Amino acid sequence: MARLTETDKARNEAAIRTAMDRILAGSLPPGGKADLKTLAATAGVTRTGFYPKKNRDGTPRPGPYQHLAEEFERRLQELRAAGEIVDPRDAQVERLKQQVDELRKRIATRGLPTRSGAGRRRLSGPVRRIGAPVGRCTRTARPGRRRRHRSTR
Repeated sequence: MARLTETDKARNEAAIRTAMDRILAGSLPPGGKADLKTLAATAGVTRTGFYPKKNRDGTPRPGPYQHLAEEFERRLQELRAAGEIVDPRDAQVERLKQQVDELRKRIATRGLPTRSGAGRRRLSGPVRRIGAPVGRCTRTARPGRRRRHRSTR
């Protein structure tokens, strides 16, 4: 495996910093998140360089771009602490949480039952077993019958 020259490392660091600025500005690639995996893919480098390595004797050493990963995480945390949401998925989660809270309040004002189970009709017998999740049924097959498995011929 070839080692990186200083010019290659400098070029990769510049690409990582450019990608970091784009991601933190909110310009994410389709399907990407504000994380190291997306940063590495956007910069065109492997993400293993962001993590610490071990020498042959077992002593730890920093990865070639570990300082950039730490800078990215620090800047991301600063943005989140300031109230800016860089990742559109995080914004969607926050919006959906607010909608759930609002809907729960509306249900509570109407006096309808919530997750407590009040007002639910309890089913018994075979009807209960039809919709039961796997592992909750007391009996899944008729007694005395074994299931046959196909051979691998």
